[in-house]
Amino acid sequence: MTEPQPDQPHFKRAINLFDAIMLVTGSMIGSGIFIVSGNIARQVGSAGWLLVVWLLTGFITMAGAISYGELASMFPKVGGQYVYLREAFGRLTAFLYGWTLFLVIQTGVIAAVAVAFAKFTGVLLPYFSVKNVLFHAGSFEFSSVQLLAIALIIGITALNAQGVRTGKLIQNVLGSTKLIALALLIIFGVALGINHEAIAANFHDLWNATRYPAPGVSAAPVPISGGALVIAIGMAMSGSLFSSDSWNNIGFAGEEIQNPERTLVRSMAIGTAIVTALYILINIVYLLVLPLHGSPEAATLAGRGIQYATDDRVATAVAESMLGKAGAYVMAVLIMLSTFGANNGIILSGARAYFAMAKDGLFFPSLARLNGAGVPGRALWAQCLWACLLCLSGSYGQLLDYVMFAVILFYVVTIIGIFVLRRTRPDAPRPYRAWGYPVLPGLYVLLASAFCVILLVAPDTAEFSRRGLGLVALGLPVYFLFGKRMSSTEDRA
Repeated sequence: MTEPQPDQPHFKRAINLFDAIMLVTGSMIGSGIFIVSGNIARQVGSAGWLLVVWLLTGFITMAGAISYGELASMFPKVGGQYVYLREAFGRLTAFLYGWTLFLVIQTGVIAAVAVAFAKFTGVLLPYFSVKNVLFHAGSFEFSSVQLLAIALIIGITALNAQGVRTGKLIQNVLGSTKLIALALLIIFGVALGINHEAIAANFHDLWNATRYPAPGVSAAPVPISGGALVIAIGMAMSGSLFSSDSWNNIGFAGEEIQNPERTLVRSMAIGTAIVTALYILINIVYLLVLPLHGSPEAATLAGRGIQYATDDRVATAVAESMLGKAGAYVMAVLIMLSTFGANNGIILSGARAYFAMAKDGLFFPSLARLNGAGVPGRALWAQCLWACLLCLSGSYGQLLDYVMFAVILFYVVTIIGIFVLRRTRPDAPRPYRAWGYPVLPGLYVLLASAFCVILLVAPDTAEFSRRGLGLVALGLPVYFLFGKRMSSTEDRA
């Protein structure tokens, strides 16, 4: 990539280590940690296996981040994972990733988190409800929740179009606030919320794995073991891995980071470790305050338990059990801040990948331009438009199922790229070499691949995962439609 002239818009190295850590933690902590433990509790049915799901998620996420850092230090360029795949496997693989990133990975997460923001706003302002349908046409319905989600995406995009300093300021303030708030939730949960009846119920039989039906489904609980338990853990991890994702987004902004070879690696490792520890501690607090088992027909918080917390809002139920109705409102505000901050980081980062693709001639040429503030404004607005359309496409859970298979699939391919580049470019500068190589990266590839296989075969996730795979495959003809323009830009990198 050629150096810009002084009078041309260019990326500004405005992100220091603290900013980068806030981008990592702020992008990771969205809505998932406050919601998905309810579904995990139904999938595996015991406190022990619930914690195993989160511990395994933490290990996989940390292994991925520690390994991925080698590629980030080798190629600290705008575009992040897209660039790593291009360097290891060539343009086609990189394009398939970038295509899927735009079509469902980045924009799908943006849409899902925005919908979650709108739903939790409904705790404070009941006008925002999926039941408040503003208009419908046939089977299509447009609710006040979708309206607010779209407004949020547009507003955050407009803020980030003002420059990276605006985006990082928002991220620093909200990122710091929610880290402190989550720490306080853990402290107050232990100090004020301990429920000895819940502890006795949750910890007297840690390993009695049972699958429970989703709310509204008439079915009996089914004991599980062996292969069925492995599949249940894999399906449950769809939620926990979603909650732990976006740690890689800082890599997209490689050319806006100070001392990127060191800052990228350190921010991913430190940020991921902080979030992993918080998630495990928060789930322990859930188990200290509420019984895991419950009934969807129960009228009380304890009666519904973690499994059937209203709308899966486990954190809200925990806060309400400690502080009454005021606790529900406090938690709603915290989650609104958390989801706003998460979407700020994700929106800021993703547009840089589309910019890099366009620079390579693999995406719309107009996206390869910086605005006067030195950010890819057109890429930001293209991402905004598609994410807004995804807000109309389905529920939070459906968006999550579309996203996770593709996310983990490309993480696996990217980590394999470490092995490929060690062989094809043994003498290339590596400011950081993956810790535990080849064992830790290999273990990541094995575990993450097993997760992908489970999503493809498990009845609850197979349809959406196969659709996700189909979206990746759909990129093949699109790639060749760009062929003529690519052939004239083969040497651009």
